[in-house]
Amino acid sequence: MATTSSTTQVIVFTISLLLVAFQAVHADYYRPRPPVIPTPYVPKPWVPLPSPSPRPVYRPPTTPRLPAGSIARLFLDPHNSLRSRLGLPPLVWDGKVASYATWWANQRRYDCSLTHSTGSYGENLFWGSGSSWAPGFAVQSWIVEGSSYNYNTNSCDGSGMCGHYTQMVWRDTKKLGCASVVCENGAGVFITCNYDPPGNYVGEKPY
Repeated sequence: MATTSSTTQVIVFTISLLLVAFQAVHADYYRPRPPVIPTPYVPKPWVPLPSPSPRPVYRPPTTPRLPAGSIARLFLDPHNSLRSRLGLPPLVWDGKVASYATWWANQRRYDCSLTHSTGSYGENLFWGSGSSWAPGFAVQSWIVEGSSYNYNTNSCDGSGMCGHYTQMVWRDTKKLGCASVVCENGAGVFITCNYDPPGNYVGEKPY
């Protein structure tokens, strides 16, 4: 009986040692894990989105304002006054067209001949004897041709002229340039106005 009791005590002691060793090796299984503390949310600073580039806006080139009383205005104003009465867009004075008109006027300085330049522009010509013809006289002589123009038939009534008038009121024309020259040897005054784009196409009404 004593032997059995001793054996039992040895077995119990051995089991106790094994349990202690097991707990020592796997102690983390039995310790409560520390609570998980969530990381506080820190919002990122607000950064505005870049503004979109503005859409390009077309701005037509500006036309320099012509001084009152200038030669250009003396030609341009009566043209646009007439066109305004008919509801047509105004013409603008164009330096390139005016340079062409000046070139052709200088070609006629020695004879004052009413000869067309046959260039790419529309063209109205005027001649007056003496040396005191102002731009307004020439333009007015073309305007009065309107009384001879029959819009319904798109023709000149009777024997009257109206081609200068129809060029002045041609809807698609946008630019004007004119020049005047006193001819040599008292031959008179030669005045020319050029129009871009040209008008007076056969079979077409001016507006």
